[in-house]
Amino acid sequence: MSVLLQQLVNGIMQGSLIALIALGYTMVYGIIQLINFAHGEVFMVASYGGLATFTLLPDDLKKSPAVALPLMFVGGIAVAVLVAVIMERFAYRPLRNAPRLAPLITALGVSVFLQEAVRVWYPNATSNLPYPKVFPEGNLSLGAVNVPWTGVLLIVLSVGLSILLQTYINRSRMGRAMRATAQDPDTAKLMGVNPDRVIVLTFVFGAVLAGVAGVMFGGFLSNINIDMGFQNGIFAFTAAVLGGVGSIRGAVIGAFIIGLIKTLAGQYMPGGTQYDYVWIFVVLILVLVFRPQGLFGEPERVRA
Repeated sequence: MSVLLQQLVNGIMQGSLIALIALGYTMVYGIIQLINFAHGEVFMVASYGGLATFTLLPDDLKKSPAVALPLMFVGGIAVAVLVAVIMERFAYRPLRNAPRLAPLITALGVSVFLQEAVRVWYPNATSNLPYPKVFPEGNLSLGAVNVPWTGVLLIVLSVGLSILLQTYINRSRMGRAMRATAQDPDTAKLMGVNPDRVIVLTFVFGAVLAGVAGVMFGGFLSNINIDMGFQNGIFAFTAAVLGGVGSIRGAVIGAFIIGLIKTLAGQYMPGGTQYDYVWIFVVLILVLVFRPQGLFGEPERVRA
């Protein structure tokens, strides 16, 4: 029982990280119907941005987690937002009225470009880089279950930011503009909504969440590499599809389901961790067979 409880907690921590990335996928798709495969690389460059910020800090500030950690978050988020805004402006906006295949291929190209840019320009990025230990050490003990303080912080940030984002979209004026643009961009434009501003802000929100996830990933696993964006991006995209692409609640719940499947399958299913991807996609296929729009997605309405 103690092993099961520990794996459940590990799955929740894994799902919390995936949720922060999956929200960026689902928001962009909900607004402009674009599957932004480069979003995983935004998460990756944010992690390197946090590491670069720590490297540039004076030695006395590096020794103070209360100062270094917030500055790493600021650095990672700033890099993620900058990359996302440039990506939207120069890669996606010119193709907004193009057939869907064109921006999809462009997203794959941007993903490869970001990976290679970090590989070439960031020092020693061809191998795993250790991440600074500025996160709180130790564990929160709940009986036989131990939760690292980094994992507690990750869960709190993931759930808190998800609730904050959902509240903003439901109650703020810009949130209403986002929902209007997602529902009918032409009518929203006639009602005074600026679609370009809405879309840029959507990319910014997704980048902020990816920035938090990138820094937390490094602190949680103590090392980073240029392949982490692709690996976690696959999980995040799967979570968004499982929950229903375009649904914030669905992306978060789908992420927790993916995290739990990954840890429990690695512990109890044949093949262990070598086959956790297999069980994740088995569950995804089963869900999509019986509910193609995902757990919380809405069926597409075909207009006459």
